[in-house]
Amino acid sequence: MALPVAEWQGRTARLWAALDPALREQMAAASLRDAVRLGCDLLRTKEEEEAALARLCHRTPTDKDPEAASWYREQGNREFQRGQYQAALRLYSKVASHEPPRSAEVSVCFANRSAALFRLGHFEVCLEDIARAESHSYPDRLLPKILLRKAECLLSLGRLQEAQDALGVLESKTAVDGVMTPQLKKLNQLKVKLREKERCPKPAREAQSGTQGKPEVWEENNRISGASSSLSLNFDAERGRHLVASRDIVPGQRLLKEEAFVSVLCPGKSLPVQDGDTAWDTRATNADLYCHRCLRQLLAPVPCQGCSYAKYCSQDCAAVAWQQYHRTECSLGALLLTLGVFCHVALRTVLLAGFAEVSRLVARSHSGDKDLQNPEARCKRPSEAPDAGAGARGIPGCDSNGQYQSSYQALFHLLPHTEQHSPEHKFLCTLSVVAVCKQLQAAGLEAAVLDQESPQQWSKPKTCEKTSGELSPELKTMAEAMLRHMLQLQCNAQAITVMQELGPGDGAVVNKEPVRLATAFFPVLSLLNHSCCPNTSVSFSGTATTVRASQPIPSGQEVLHCYGPHRCRMRVAERQQLLSQYFFECHCQACLEELESGAKSVVSIRNSFCCPKCRAQMQGEEDTLHCSNGACATSASRENLSGRLQDLQQQIKKALDLLRVGKADQSIKMLLKCQMDAGNFLSPEHLLMGEMEDHLAQVYATLGKWQEAARHLKKSIEIVEMHHGPASVETGHELFKLAQILFNGFAVSEALSTIQRAEGILSVHFGSQSAQIQELQEMKACLSELPRNILQRT
Repeated sequence: MALPVAEWQGRTARLWAALDPALREQMAAASLRDAVRLGCDLLRTKEEEEAALARLCHRTPTDKDPEAASWYREQGNREFQRGQYQAALRLYSKVASHEPPRSAEVSVCFANRSAALFRLGHFEVCLEDIARAESHSYPDRLLPKILLRKAECLLSLGRLQEAQDALGVLESKTAVDGVMTPQLKKLNQLKVKLREKERCPKPAREAQSGTQGKPEVWEENNRISGASSSLSLNFDAERGRHLVASRDIVPGQRLLKEEAFVSVLCPGKSLPVQDGDTAWDTRATNADLYCHRCLRQLLAPVPCQGCSYAKYCSQDCAAVAWQQYHRTECSLGALLLTLGVFCHVALRTVLLAGFAEVSRLVARSHSGDKDLQNPEARCKRPSEAPDAGAGARGIPGCDSNGQYQSSYQALFHLLPHTEQHSPEHKFLCTLSVVAVCKQLQAAGLEAAVLDQESPQQWSKPKTCEKTSGELSPELKTMAEAMLRHMLQLQCNAQAITVMQELGPGDGAVVNKEPVRLATAFFPVLSLLNHSCCPNTSVSFSGTATTVRASQPIPSGQEVLHCYGPHRCRMRVAERQQLLSQYFFECHCQACLEELESGAKSVVSIRNSFCCPKCRAQMQGEEDTLHCSNGACATSASRENLSGRLQDLQQQIKKALDLLRVGKADQSIKMLLKCQMDAGNFLSPEHLLMGEMEDHLAQVYATLGKWQEAARHLKKSIEIVEMHHGPASVETGHELFKLAQILFNGFAVSEALSTIQRAEGILSVHFGSQSAQIQELQEMKACLSELPRNILQRT
């Protein structure tokens, strides 16, 4: 949720409509500084709005709640007893988030979670949870249980000396306190197991398979941080700042690697707790699955000690987050979730930048530095630059040496498009950032925000007497910068995406789809302009992005990135409508070709309806479609056909739900029926036809029917290639799945050729070090080691 919840948007819209027309006009034309001043004045006199916002925040509580902890513990214990250890693991993590830090209760929770981790075979992480339990006042009477588990983990990992030490500690404790018979029996079993392992020779280390990709040759640009030396930074009035190839670039070449200046995890969908509710949401969202700082996938998250929301991959990550920004954000969790990710990104941006740098750049924007609002002026009159802020070459955002860094200065110079946002949107953003700053002041966090506290004072926010509601000048400066960043995000927010597994992920063929994980600012990536047919491919690893050339880029050609609407996925009219949010009209080559030719979009033809009688394409722009076959007079209602398409999509969803609960045979029957129905009114090239083939391949693979799975997936690949092209990342992902199926089906020769093709495509988009390439190389190495007679037969 990028913007605030719908209820807050509705309240601000009604408040805007009720304003005096003169005040509305003043607000619409206001500078960022004046907008903040007016917003402060307005909220100070509208106590009912603040009360309403407080009620909205109550729906998404982020404080620690002992009742929630107790409820989640019961659910976790129930799942553990049923043998559902993955579900129990998730629920115990929710318990840990709600228990008070350093308490006996949280130590028991970590011990319970270690039991689930042990059953799942995650021995290293199990040991980490055991250590957490021991350091959080774990009850002495229960200690033998986790010491036995610790020893068993160490034995499983081959760490025999440590296992012996753990058993020695347990024996000493037994001698003093005694131990129950089952535990004594287990202790003796582990001692026998330890002696057996000590007698066994240590297994020789496996030789490296040589599947690691070669390190990339990389020469960094001396003027653009994280960029290849093959790029140059240019500026003109039409395209603004943009990157151009300074030499010929080949497909797959890495052009940029940049760490996000700031990123905020998108929480994902969750069920808010209403007044009087006694049940809590047990589903796992992004907030449960990924580290709130580095975005690493979580197995056993480390909870924040102050709130129930923030979770981290390690204590180190939690400590860095606390020092950099979470000490301020911790008590504001419910407010930030209510006001949306854009507002949260704006706050975290100024916290990371620090008040000194924020106030310096805000002051410059007040002192007539026109390039902050109108960078074209800087380009046309470089000799008039008042200081080094625009760089030696007159390009906004560069430092005094003419270098463009991934820095707060570069981020600050991204255009906020203040004049082009609707007055209502600007009003919503203004009230939202002012509400955050008022809460900072009311919670006694102003000194922390202004970097005026020492680390020893960061333990938790202080309470203070209620103020008059007037923001301090320093917080008004922070609010102005936050408003700037919130407006910038509409055009410069970058979605960090991750390929997330569908289903439990324990099958022979892993099905994944891209999921939006976080929203971030990448100052250097933001230099890339849009094209509906880009020459780059963008991927993410944690909070870092990598840009590669997806096709040859000759010297002098602009390097382009797709902002979302791609020519392979939608028609030019739909693309232009979606791109309007960026305040420009796309004139890329793809759009110009479609607009000038007047020809019907390839996307429209392939994703068209077909005649139920003769299977020819249905055509027409009105509500009634007609068969394109002159000998056939069939017509049909567009509304009726669209309704059939929606019903079909619902049936496909039901078929996939059947697969998820283990009813593969029923799933196949339903998907085959969906295929027959679709053939009566959809083009054979319709993307949904390919998706059904993909789903059938998935079901047959689940049943181990590899030949059938491969047959359906090949049909899916044909359709994907028609839509996205034979060298597209979409085709690469499908070939990766086909390689898995052929590998498991022992179709050696075909698997090797498919692996080679998938490698060629995916290495262009993700590089030779990516996880998928490594897996393909491991499959290839395994198949290549088979006896020659088997290879010849296949």
